[in-house]
Amino acid sequence: MLPHLCFISKQLKKKKMATKVFINLPVKNLDKSVAFFTALGYSFNPQFTDEKATCMIISENIFAMLLTEAYFKTFTRKEVADAKVSTEVLIALDASSREEVQQMVAKAKDAGGTIYAEPQDYGWMYQHSFADLDGHQWELVYMDAAQMPAPQQ
Repeated sequence: MLPHLCFISKQLKKKKMATKVFINLPVKNLDKSVAFFTALGYSFNPQFTDEKATCMIISENIFAMLLTEAYFKTFTRKEVADAKVSTEVLIALDASSREEVQQMVAKAKDAGGTIYAEPQDYGWMYQHSFADLDGHQWELVYMDAAQMPAPQQ
């Protein structure tokens, strides 16, 4: 196991870590963002959805809170970044296959997203990326750990 992974593993055994991830993203038009991510196959939790926000379900333990810019601003004293001009965050999600990566990026492009980087193929890892309607960058990655090269000594 890589040294940093050993450290993380030991830390997890010492104390209980967070069990869910909530990514909060500002959006210019909540309805259009919901339509975009619905086209990619995501669903939303109606308990946490109103005219200001929605909870997109990425997986059992990962969620993206899409918040209107005005509502998002109530959670921070800083300026809200324009994700089409500057990078605020890179959201990386794993995929079960190279084909799933390619299909998701194609769906994003068809739904109005943009491709911001060409696919990268490292043999054991394949990634491709898109930007959503607001410019947030999403990276999809398939990794075959069995093909991962041994660490350099």
